[in-house]
Amino acid sequence: MTRHIPFIPTLLSFILVAFIFSPKPAEAHSYSAGYTKITMDSKKTELVFTLDTLSIIELIPGIDANKNFVLEKSEIKKNQHHLNELIEEGLTLDKGNKEQTPKITAMRLVKKENKEYLSTYMTFPAFSPGETIEFNDGFYYNDTGTNYVDLITASIYGESSEGVLQGKDRTWTFLVTEVQQEQGQTAQPEATHVQPKATAKPAEKTTSTSWFSFFKLGMLHILTGYDHLLFLLALLLRKQTFKQYAAIVTSFTIAHSISLSLAVLGWVTLPSRFVEAAIAFSICYVALENIFRKEIRFRWSITFLFGLIHGLGFAAVLKEMAIPKSHLAVTLLNFNLGIEAVQLSIVLLLLPLLTYLYKFRHSGKIVIYGSYAIVALGAIWLFERIFL
Repeated sequence: MTRHIPFIPTLLSFILVAFIFSPKPAEAHSYSAGYTKITMDSKKTELVFTLDTLSIIELIPGIDANKNFVLEKSEIKKNQHHLNELIEEGLTLDKGNKEQTPKITAMRLVKKENKEYLSTYMTFPAFSPGETIEFNDGFYYNDTGTNYVDLITASIYGESSEGVLQGKDRTWTFLVTEVQQEQGQTAQPEATHVQPKATAKPAEKTTSTSWFSFFKLGMLHILTGYDHLLFLLALLLRKQTFKQYAAIVTSFTIAHSISLSLAVLGWVTLPSRFVEAAIAFSICYVALENIFRKEIRFRWSITFLFGLIHGLGFAAVLKEMAIPKSHLAVTLLNFNLGIEAVQLSIVLLLLPLLTYLYKFRHSGKIVIYGSYAIVALGAIWLFERIFL
């Protein structure tokens, strides 16, 4: 039996090293998010595209002349031509497969929580009922190292719609149609999404429904939320009964679902810097429990408390979309289901491995050393989020 012992430390070390060397460890969610707001009526079409300034600096080499990782107004003015090219090449609005010419009317720096964004305001010609419109986003399309998403909210002739462009699904398609109403006819849209954008050669188009795009967004959100995953590992690492594991997973699910919903509805708001620091602290606390507590009891209660904080972290990406309240319930449900699908998969993967680990004589030491590594990484994140 002892000849199998090295496998477990190697596996545990691999998992911890993967966390340590994952990109952007100081951030809760290491992907770039763009926000697109489309407003369409009978007179004109307005589009506002908002992208974090760090992504702008990454996409236009040399724009950050003083290398301080801050996009300044003077740098925007000096590189206006390059910025216009970046936006016009990265985003297109097509009518019947014919690209429409935009007019960029303004670019403004905006600050949301502790992050800076650049909002670009564009106008397009008006579109009429019966026309098929396609919005295409090509940012980071061929960059496999960046988990980029574009979160769309649209008001088309007064009707609201939302969508998520991610991975290779980069085209949001809708047909503007007329709807008969009791007092006459008014132009209203029917929106469908999302279709993958063809690159070098035509691709067979398949349609993803709106609910599934938010389901995938939830999956991506937790898969790139390395601190959430490390917290989950810390919770499960110490040997417990099946009943205790079930209570932990259930309490975490209920807690983050509650706080996620309250945050997106705007009923609970905390500074993102505090939330991210508290998430890092939760990792340290649970790992220290693994090291110093002789017996793990009632972990579900502390998990519930920290789960409320993690839910606020999950909510950040949806809060920026300003989704109409009439659509929030379905959006939240699908987003949360995506999170839960990944979380449950990870639990089902880890528990058999941990059960195998506990069979060995030196398993206690492995859990202790692994917990020390988790404390160290959580402490690094905590320091960065408080002082940097």
